[in-house]
Amino acid sequence: KMAGSSTPWIGSAYLFLQSTCKTITLPALYESSQKKPCVFKALKLALADSTGSVNGVDMLKVHCSHPHLIVQLKFCKQENCRRFLRSYREGALQKSLQSHLQLSLATTTVPLQVELKAGSEHLDKMLKDEDHCLECIYREKPDRLPDEEIRELEEDLKSLMLHQSTNNNVAGKDCSSLKSLPRPYPPQGSSLPTQLTFIFQGQQFDNRTITPDDHQKFAKSVSKKWKQVGRSLQKSCRALRDPAIDNLALEYDREGLYEQAYQMLLRFIQSEGKRATIARLIAALEENGLVSLAEELLGLHSSEDCS
Repeated sequence: KMAGSSTPWIGSAYLFLQSTCKTITLPALYESSQKKPCVFKALKLALADSTGSVNGVDMLKVHCSHPHLIVQLKFCKQENCRRFLRSYREGALQKSLQSHLQLSLATTTVPLQVELKAGSEHLDKMLKDEDHCLECIYREKPDRLPDEEIRELEEDLKSLMLHQSTNNNVAGKDCSSLKSLPRPYPPQGSSLPTQLTFIFQGQQFDNRTITPDDHQKFAKSVSKKWKQVGRSLQKSCRALRDPAIDNLALEYDREGLYEQAYQMLLRFIQSEGKRATIARLIAALEENGLVSLAEELLGLHSSEDCS
């Protein structure tokens, strides 16, 4: 009913972001020519996390309306919109935004309040009714093409990703150039390492790079065993060697286990680049008895509690 067989599914929504930290004002940062690329990159990567694809959702314009940063979103596929809504409902998008902003702005933490609207509808009040949310977003057709500024930022970011080599530093100090900022995930279609496949439970799997979806599932399910997995990974990952894991535990103690696990795997992905493969993560999970989580990441069964 929402889209005919010959009509593409297109909808629009507005994502409202506000920092709850008095020293961080997102609109002011975005209005700064030096900080704008950093904030844009964080938004782009977090939205890619939410849909599992760099092209899952488009940004049409970013509005600065103090104290809010308002992002106009365009969805071209219902399934991408559904993934985005689930990520938003579960708090994964908020976590990802906070993490990417923290990295891009080279600060300790960026606590956020988020709100989602489609036209006059406040979607936060109806998130449990996913189909109703989809209908509201589908009814709101985009009223513009991507802003010229958005196009320029997109091109700058694409150019950077193509030419950027893996950087071990967590974040660059000078946001006027994005060159010092590491990209959390290797580019799609990047060449695989020499080990093209691996065996798990007698089955052969492609040794792909770790995806944003893998990252979120791991952080959500690994619970208190994230440290043990980190110590298994540290055997072949210099960035996780002592005292890195204990430091992460202390630094993200207030944020809880999800954030601690998320940051540990993020450190691994950033430092290893194309070598941050699913085979290495599966081996670390097996070593620590987290077989159910390994099966979930490989799509062998639905999500279960692996804590």
